[in-house]
Amino acid sequence: MKLIRVGDPGAEVPGVLVGDRRIGTAEVLAPLGLRDHDEAFFASDALAHLAAWVAEGADGPELDPAARLGSPVCRPSKIICVGLNFRDHAAETGQPEPEEPILFAKSTTAVCGPHDDLVIPPGSTATDWEVELAVVVGRAARHVGVADALDHVAGYVLHDDVSERVHQMARGGQWIKGKSHDTFAPLGPHLVTPEELPPGGADLDMWLSVNGTTRQRSSTSQMIFGVAELLAHISEFMTLLPGDVISTGTPAGVGLSLDPPAYLQPGDVVELGIDGLGSQRRRVVAAP
Repeated sequence: MKLIRVGDPGAEVPGVLVGDRRIGTAEVLAPLGLRDHDEAFFASDALAHLAAWVAEGADGPELDPAARLGSPVCRPSKIICVGLNFRDHAAETGQPEPEEPILFAKSTTAVCGPHDDLVIPPGSTATDWEVELAVVVGRAARHVGVADALDHVAGYVLHDDVSERVHQMARGGQWIKGKSHDTFAPLGPHLVTPEELPPGGADLDMWLSVNGTTRQRSSTSQMIFGVAELLAHISEFMTLLPGDVISTGTPAGVGLSLDPPAYLQPGDVVELGIDGLGSQRRRVVAAP
């Protein structure tokens, strides 16, 4: 099943994608006391309820096929990201593969739709791209074992972990400074529930291009720590709530690692995708 949210920023309505049809689910969720794809939604049995409704024919209102797609997840309580989690990316940076996951956070105010403009922050000189597989938590997780971790996954979503490298590495503090600008966390176009993908999102091809030139092409098979390991590890240090997002790392080919480094400029077009999760196309613009 594929979950979507459709409409203007801040006014999105929930739905499902059935083939090419966008079908609204607000009327189905309302009797359950739910309004959106938020923490309460993922903490409930809404996914099973919707799956049964879709199997019965998904008799609901069709949403405008030309309307904007928002993030399929209403703003989560947190976004936890993983650094240097791809073998090819660790190799291109010249760093050893980490012995345990490197974690950092990304502000939830960075969340936007999959085709929204990518806004370069004022004064930025090093805005970079990172195609990533993101995991959406479906059940609260605290001190979860690896064997049980995938039971806590609601689904998977495409994410570009956009990064401002100067802010990330040369402004002191933590990486969150370079990761959290508005529009730096596009999610979507849809959330895909686990039964449509290999367990843990394994062996999925992933790619990213800038102005038609391929910059990243790899596979989730390059991940050092898989989804189950990551979820279990992160739950040692914090409670993961339903709807939280874990972004699992990027493969080789980021702008920082090119020789010479290359970064995004106004007018560029960034496109990216992961098998089974759809694709994004974003125009790069300067901050107003």
